[in-house]
Amino acid sequence: MTERIPTQIIETADPTRPVRLTPAQAGGAIHTRSFAGRFRNLRLLFGGLLFALFFGTAWMEWEGRQAVLWDLGARQFHVFGSTFWPQDFILLSALLIIAAFGLFFITVLAGRVWCGYACPQSSWTWIFMWAEKITEGDRHQRIKLDAAPWSANKLLRRTAKHALWLAISLATAIALVGYFTPVRELAAGLLTFDAEAGPVIWVALFTAATYLNAGWLREQVCLHMCPYSRFQSVMFDADTLNVAYDAARGESRGPRKKDSNPRAQGLGDCTDCTLCIQICPTGIDIRDGLQLDCISCGACIDACNEVMDKIGYARGLIRYTSEHALQGRATRLLRPRLVGYGVALLAMIGAFVWALDARSLVSLDVTRDRTLYRENSDGQIENMYTLKVINKSRQVQHYDVALIGSGFALQGPTVLRIGPGEIANVPYSVKQLAESEQTTHAIGFAITAPDDATAQDRVSSTFIAPRR
Repeated sequence: MTERIPTQIIETADPTRPVRLTPAQAGGAIHTRSFAGRFRNLRLLFGGLLFALFFGTAWMEWEGRQAVLWDLGARQFHVFGSTFWPQDFILLSALLIIAAFGLFFITVLAGRVWCGYACPQSSWTWIFMWAEKITEGDRHQRIKLDAAPWSANKLLRRTAKHALWLAISLATAIALVGYFTPVRELAAGLLTFDAEAGPVIWVALFTAATYLNAGWLREQVCLHMCPYSRFQSVMFDADTLNVAYDAARGESRGPRKKDSNPRAQGLGDCTDCTLCIQICPTGIDIRDGLQLDCISCGACIDACNEVMDKIGYARGLIRYTSEHALQGRATRLLRPRLVGYGVALLAMIGAFVWALDARSLVSLDVTRDRTLYRENSDGQIENMYTLKVINKSRQVQHYDVALIGSGFALQGPTVLRIGPGEIANVPYSVKQLAESEQTTHAIGFAITAPDDATAQDRVSSTFIAPRR
């Protein structure tokens, strides 16, 4: 027999129709039931890829160094064979904008599927729920354990659960901090109690944050802390795919025998087994319609399809569908809003790829000396400059330095040898070859690598002279 969900019952004026509160409405702990199905498998696939990417990338090596490392001390961001500098952070801004538009596109198309299948908060919550299951048992066992008085068995199970939660949180924190400090040195330092105080503090903070968010807050993060849940409804339209209950087919609800005719009893296809509530990670009843708490994980679809299979009904009483489809109308996949987001997203991806490919592997910055000008022994006016040159490539480079502007001469080395990832600060002087009535002149500096067409940069500056 299907286990009924413990609920809080509120009496009404009609004793035959009491109000049954869901776990989310009652405000108690949400204990989810184990289940299987297509959408659970998809979630496991995406979650597995996310965990492999997050934990695996942190430990990968590339050409003798950590493959992905944000070296805050050196102000360098290493991504496999490329090194990015603060001057390249505009690319990071562009990448974040692309990610935002990608999320907008997915939301218009298929609702909140990001939350259900790929969001880190949801993925880590599922892992913590798995740890809860293997230490405290399935749903009914956990409910009984909550209600039971404290005993050695309860203490042992709770200790095992929280120890596993803390272990997962610590591994997560080490991997995350390992993207900002060499992860192998960090792990070795933690094991030998010889790590620096700064990384240890961050590991402790992220361990606590993971333990709190995925272990205790869970769905409260999605409902009250995540801004996405607030503005997602603005992006929905009647053609957006969402997890929805087909009320026209399912109502009226009620239990029935397997071989009985529900129509003769005035019943729809919904058996009111409440399995869709028991497996919901946010504790809602999807039959109440689209709700802010729903993360579109598809768990209720798997549970309902399993029941439909057992009693011989067609699947899809709960399914991914649109408002138009529920009304018997056709769902339009191609519509102006979706096409607009798609075109904008493709254009931004193209521009980002072009900018990444055209990124100069040398950076030039020019600082003019505070002194306005000086007069040399030949009576010529000179200005002093400092050229800051960054070699962003992974090879030693020889750069040609040239002055842009007629009537001036550059004094200083015309060829600079700079090692990979090094920064050179080189002083130069520029002299005025002929007198002029102008007091300010526009000049520029250019730096090029003869053997690398991508390594070139130009910077404008000014030359100041006295009035003649």
